[in-house]
Amino acid sequence: MGPFVPEPISEQLNLVVALLLGIGFGFVLEQAGFSSSRRLAGVFYGYDFTVLRVFFTAAVTAMIGVILLSYFGLLDTDLIFVNPMWLYPAIVGGIIMGFGFILGGYCPGTSLCAAAIGKVDAMFFVGGGLLGVLIFGELFPLYKGFFVSSALGSVKVFQSLGISQGLFAFLMIAMAVGAFAVTTRIERKVAPDSAPSLAFSGFKHTAAGLGVLALGGVLIFLPDYKTSLTRKTTNPAFIMANPVVEMTADELAFRLVDLEPQIKILDLRSPDAYTKLPLPGSVNLAQNDLFGREWSSLLSQRRVKKVLVAEDEASERTAYLLACQLGYENFVILKGGFLDFDRTILNSAGYVPMGNRWDEDVRKFREDAKLQLQKMIADNKTPANKTPKKEKSIQGGC
Repeated sequence: MGPFVPEPISEQLNLVVALLLGIGFGFVLEQAGFSSSRRLAGVFYGYDFTVLRVFFTAAVTAMIGVILLSYFGLLDTDLIFVNPMWLYPAIVGGIIMGFGFILGGYCPGTSLCAAAIGKVDAMFFVGGGLLGVLIFGELFPLYKGFFVSSALGSVKVFQSLGISQGLFAFLMIAMAVGAFAVTTRIERKVAPDSAPSLAFSGFKHTAAGLGVLALGGVLIFLPDYKTSLTRKTTNPAFIMANPVVEMTADELAFRLVDLEPQIKILDLRSPDAYTKLPLPGSVNLAQNDLFGREWSSLLSQRRVKKVLVAEDEASERTAYLLACQLGYENFVILKGGFLDFDRTILNSAGYVPMGNRWDEDVRKFREDAKLQLQKMIADNKTPANKTPKKEKSIQGGC
């Protein structure tokens, strides 16, 4: 799954891509008329709502794109940075920015766009913004307490409202279409001869509005990619129809003691349980991590046998089928789960004879493996063998 950063776009190439995207963004802003303070201020006076239309169009397009890319497994939304929210400081900051917008005719981004093409008023606006940043920094101790108050964390709007992502998308689209219709009427009433909406084709825009509303209706019933795959792989009928490859506790113990290089244990237990008893050479991850990019290099190694270990076998089967659905190969599950491995090898109370000629060999192997694995587990708890850190979320924004 995406995003494309850090693969295939490297950290160095990312800077070049960011530069090109920035140039393209500035070009689009200028072509949309955002370098004109009169056009930007028009949204407050009612004679030009181009700014509102462009912002709503960008928001709806990006939102639909993110949802669809996520649904088709092309975008890992967990890697997208969500700005933390401080509610009351954000409200006050919005009010201050609104006043600056109406007084100066620009917002920070559009002022840079206008200054780049030689607008003198925009240059003064940028200078005033830099002065404001300096004053804000110098006086910060006076309002630091308020600045960090009412922290809500990295919340998403639909989660805070307690509704689904698809329903929020539909409501956002409906709001945008409604705003387009209302502002068109206002524009033509305030500026009957010069309103930008006079150039609109009523039929085409009505058809486009109905089309995007229909798409929004589809998004309501569009399941999340991760949710749909998880639901599929936990379906009893799907589990029965798709057998898994198993590895017994004795075989895993033998491979661990033998230090087999072509084996990797993916431990799906809770971090607390893993910390108390980590198997040699294992890594701890959650089932949801199978969707992400940070583990893809390990999961995609075809010549390495990946052993899925969880508290119980049912959890291992779900993770196995999920990994297969994601396109990964060469997985096995630990038969009976970690609890069986613990009872059979690590903390065995004694071997119960099965009545065959291998009883003595199995008993001796388990006793030796128990001692060796206990020592290896103790060594595995050293800081040098801790689970590697995952990559940070991709950050960015306006």
